[in-house]
Amino acid sequence: MPIQTLAVFAIGLLLAAVPARAEPVRIVALGDSLTAGYGLEPAESFTVQLEKALKARGHDIVIVNAGVSGDTSSDGAARVDWSIGEDADAVIVELGANDALRGVDPAITRDSLDGLLARLGERGLPVLLAGMLAPPNLGADYGARFNPIYPELAAKHGTLFYPFFLDGVAAEARLNQPDGIHPNAEGVAIIVERIVPSVEALIAAATAAR
Repeated sequence: MPIQTLAVFAIGLLLAAVPARAEPVRIVALGDSLTAGYGLEPAESFTVQLEKALKARGHDIVIVNAGVSGDTSSDGAARVDWSIGEDADAVIVELGANDALRGVDPAITRDSLDGLLARLGERGLPVLLAGMLAPPNLGADYGARFNPIYPELAAKHGTLFYPFFLDGVAAEARLNQPDGIHPNAEGVAIIVERIVPSVEALIAAATAAR
């Protein structure tokens, strides 16, 4: 065998012996302005802060921001296929705040999220569903119809579940922008700190599904 051929053969063996580096786990955050980072600098947004926190904990991760300000659950369901590419490993679903703010019939919210989760299930994507709570000023009846949507759909579709996306931040003036609705950078940091364990469970599910 010629020396050149031997050299090429030897290099091929060496390359074959080196394990391929796994690609980062790619999570798409499908949401509204709370995901998009309304009123914040890019580095202050939920997805950027979450990715930074997870990397600090040793995860090889990419968080893709698929938040659109103003989106309702129906809007999110309508764009789920083109917002979540074929390279996605998992999805965080954060939708419904605008439904509640606009007083959308909870039955519509439920149907939209139900269809969205069914579609993600068909694609075999692990999901973390972030819950939302209706503002108290909408009344007890609305809350009684809206609030159970998230835990019930999480159970139905077998998704991971984080009960309230704005936990620890809602109604806290110092943690929100002047509109009293959107978290400021400090508020986002608290959201990230509290949701990280749930996202780590999502990473584990995504890794197992590869």
